[in-house]
Amino acid sequence: MEKERKMIYGIDDRPPLLIMLLSGAQHVLTLFGATTLVPLLVGPAMGMDTLQVAQLISCVYLGMGIATLIQTNQKLGSGLPIVQGSSFSFIPSFTTIAGIYAAQGPAASMQYIGGGLIIGGIILALIGYSRVVGAIRKVITPVVTGPVIMAIGFTLADTAVSGNAAKYWPVSLAVVILIFLFSLVIKNKYINIFAILFSIIAVYCVCLALSLNGTFDAAHPAYIDLSKVTQAPWLRDLTTVVIPWGAPKFSIAAVTALVAGFFAVMIESIGDYHSVSYAAGLKDPDGNTISRGIGAEGIGCAISGVLGSVGTTSYTENIGLIGLTGVASRWVVRTGAVLLILMSFIGKLGALIATMPSPIIGGAYIALFGTIGAMGIQVLLRADMHSQRNILIVGFAFLMALGLPGWVSQNREIFISEGGSAFMTAIGEMIWALLKTPMAVAGICAAICDSLIPGTPEERGIA
Repeated sequence: MEKERKMIYGIDDRPPLLIMLLSGAQHVLTLFGATTLVPLLVGPAMGMDTLQVAQLISCVYLGMGIATLIQTNQKLGSGLPIVQGSSFSFIPSFTTIAGIYAAQGPAASMQYIGGGLIIGGIILALIGYSRVVGAIRKVITPVVTGPVIMAIGFTLADTAVSGNAAKYWPVSLAVVILIFLFSLVIKNKYINIFAILFSIIAVYCVCLALSLNGTFDAAHPAYIDLSKVTQAPWLRDLTTVVIPWGAPKFSIAAVTALVAGFFAVMIESIGDYHSVSYAAGLKDPDGNTISRGIGAEGIGCAISGVLGSVGTTSYTENIGLIGLTGVASRWVVRTGAVLLILMSFIGKLGALIATMPSPIIGGAYIALFGTIGAMGIQVLLRADMHSQRNILIVGFAFLMALGLPGWVSQNREIFISEGGSAFMTAIGEMIWALLKTPMAVAGICAAICDSLIPGTPEERGIA
């Protein structure tokens, strides 16, 4: 018998102002690492200087904040407590566009990216609001969503460990230990709610003290340099809020390059909607909820194109935060979105958060990504996991999600032939981007097998 998840604050609850502010800040701190990392990767690849990268980061904060407000709206979006952040799935597309227009400079590349996001976002919105996406919910059973959610969490292990935590294990493990202590050992409602925030702040203060007294030098992974905060302006130039890189430019090459990214984030987001629904103690999202969610993501991407930002998608990290804290209020997520928007205008606030050392972020990611992966296992319990049919399907889908994307990523030439037609190149680019996304591979493999292999409704978890 399925047990109802107990939430401290449910999706419609509006916590007291102080709790909303702190919980919203916790969401911002959780998404900060990945949200900031995308512009930090994309900007230098386009040849941006330090000031241009800083402007791109501000644009990203503003775009993501607005996209989150749209997504949490029950009429425009899914209404689920899910944060919208910058997507890694678009990075290959962005670098492709940057390569095409490299001679015109980084601002021109961002203009073409903006145009591609506007066109692609409008198309994605039409796909969502037309309810085409919601129709495929009939084939999305627990046997399908389980491996997808597991892939979302567990395939990010390298990002959590090698990309962040392993840079200085003492700091990362301190964050993990405090998260366990504050969320599981100490039996206090408010400490449990702010387990992630308290853990990050506590370790950050220790790192700051060790940096100020000289124990951590400038080359240390956990060193905190506050000079960047003093150098940052208080307010961003308001004339650069809309089309900061110049008017968007439209080209077939840019739009087709972004198609692969849109397909990848759409499949990933469907899994995220199921994951956040489970984390929030809700029933599985229905077709209308999924359709509105995808439609809202399309609007978010189009707005991001106007604001000079990057593509948006549902954020996995913050789903884990809901599972850990038991706070699923959409008002809390909206508060985090407002804080993101404010950060885009307050230069010093953004600069202060930008001083967060990667080992601290890595420690938080270890706890969050692991929680997400474990939620996928819980979803599988809705199906009959004593069935050999389901064991084979889940094992095959998850193993392919772990192994296939790496091979596909290294063999791009198999999918994209040099000298081929523009149409075939675009199709190959789309397939390549799709198959190198673990969540997409898990979902495709599980959906095909679960649909074709005979199974009872009880086995598939849809009785």
